[in-house]
Amino acid sequence: MVKKHSPPSPVEIPAASSPWDSSICLQLIEQLWALRAAMLQSERRYADTIARVAPHQRASARNLVHFLALRATDLRGLQSRLAWLGLSSLGRAESHVLANVDKVLGILHSLTGQPWQDRSSEEPVGSVSGPALLGRHTQALLGPVARDRKVRIMVTLPSEAATDHALVRSLVAAGMDVARINCAHDQAADWTAMAKRVRSAAKAAQREVKILMDLAGPKIRTGPLPAGPAVLKLRPVRDECGFATEPSRLQLIHPGISPGAGKDPCIVVDEAWLARLHVGQQIHLRDARDKKRRLLVVSTGVRGAFAEGMETCYLSPETPLSLKGAHSRRVHTTYPVGIASLPAAIRLHRGDMLTLTTEPLDLVLPLEPPHLRVACTLPQVIGQVRSGERVWLDDGRIGAVVRKASNRQLELEIVQARDGGEKLMADKGINFPDSELDLPALTEKDLEDLRTAAKVADLVGLSFVQRPGDVRQLLDALQALRGDRVGVVLKIETLLGFESLPELMLAAMAGPCAGVMIARGDLAVECGFERMAEVQEEILWCSEAAHMPVIWATQVLENQAKTGVPSRAEISDAGMGVRAECVMLNKGPYIVETIRTLDDILRRMAGHQKKKTPLLRALRSWGCAD
Repeated sequence: MVKKHSPPSPVEIPAASSPWDSSICLQLIEQLWALRAAMLQSERRYADTIARVAPHQRASARNLVHFLALRATDLRGLQSRLAWLGLSSLGRAESHVLANVDKVLGILHSLTGQPWQDRSSEEPVGSVSGPALLGRHTQALLGPVARDRKVRIMVTLPSEAATDHALVRSLVAAGMDVARINCAHDQAADWTAMAKRVRSAAKAAQREVKILMDLAGPKIRTGPLPAGPAVLKLRPVRDECGFATEPSRLQLIHPGISPGAGKDPCIVVDEAWLARLHVGQQIHLRDARDKKRRLLVVSTGVRGAFAEGMETCYLSPETPLSLKGAHSRRVHTTYPVGIASLPAAIRLHRGDMLTLTTEPLDLVLPLEPPHLRVACTLPQVIGQVRSGERVWLDDGRIGAVVRKASNRQLELEIVQARDGGEKLMADKGINFPDSELDLPALTEKDLEDLRTAAKVADLVGLSFVQRPGDVRQLLDALQALRGDRVGVVLKIETLLGFESLPELMLAAMAGPCAGVMIARGDLAVECGFERMAEVQEEILWCSEAAHMPVIWATQVLENQAKTGVPSRAEISDAGMGVRAECVMLNKGPYIVETIRTLDDILRRMAGHQKKKTPLLRALRSWGCAD
């Protein structure tokens, strides 16, 4: 589990002492020598593991082991004393741990008049070579970056990227450095087409754009649910006072006409009835709520007819339509409406009991208390969960506790939901933060998807990685497919994955290049939302010690990508992404504009922050440079 820290103890420094008080310096020297010995002892303990990493990664592996030994002790008191003396407090030592300790020891020996022997030959990296290693590893994994922006931008490609070359060109032109293909969606032929268009657009722009193929992994989700009612809602645009300002639109077609490419909803009607429609005619109906409604026909043609309405209207497949004739004679026509069923959902309230089962549901079963049931897409996890353990549903929106467990089903009590209840739908994520689940790192689908990744991708994302054996399995699979030049991204999205992070990194160092993705969605659910900031920091520190690039992911500028308008919190979050080597954006209708926004934020922040270190660029906001 993630450790909780106790508050720092007060630092006692004699008020009358000189900053060069030899007694204080000698105490610090003793502490630092003890730390140095612990780091070297840890290196000896990890010697076999370090020997298994690739030769170009061994200095980084040694530095990571030194970092782990350094941070095994609470150093806050030592930090305060070193800062009081005006020395490095070891607070930014991640990339060159042993060298930083030796630098402080050398200065303290000089202050106390003691001889000091240069020990740089014992140090794997120094204050210059450490960050340089991180830079080289980042370029090997993520490719080059824009001259004025040190942080790469990764973008998740939508399905349209397989066919829309103009879209891909616009993403590259806006500043995309890495294209992410999510293997949880689409098919191998689509991924190959996406990769081909990215390569073509990058070549035309005279840039290098890397391609990440993100394996789906053993994601645990809710299974299919009984279909909901088939209802189509037509809603006009209303102003602040509730008055309709723009009508709703509806396309009417017969079975021989393809729906339009626009966003207007579409229904299928009888061909002979459709032929009778003309502009200005009114369609009368009673909607699914038995409300009288009228729609005005505004156009007809080869694409069918379009009608508009100024009142909210709910259509169902049984809704009869009426036409008003020239002599006020009403002609009623009932027709089969091409309306898709609403997504199935279970309404859950606090105190409800939900059965999570290994068996497929009877899809005609009414999902009402006490028959609240949902299947699990990975039924083998059910028998690994115990009574009293927590379960989170739909990215943490719904919280539950296991009250009764068996090999076939779990009885869950809902303990967290909004007052009005929450809707649980099919294909929503399930998290078991308290359970030790034994799941395969690579599913059969992942192994099949790797065949495509080995051919078209530059790097592969290993989802839900938890153990070093998971990483070794991926590296072996890539080597068997002659994809041994493909980089690996460790997606940290479970509590066990976070707790195993150093071991995962050391295992990944056996490959050509590796990085870490902070998958903040599932990780926040697993660790607790209130712990996410702390966990995120620790991943950044550990990754810098391993000279391993970090991808800052999940919900970055998501509101802007979806609606075109960012929130204030999103802008601040995106600005903090400058501490990583890459920031990932998810797809959305405003993704091109969102890339430009992120590019601007990262360029601005590059002058103020480098990893954990604030950069003292001249401030001109208050005339400081005048």
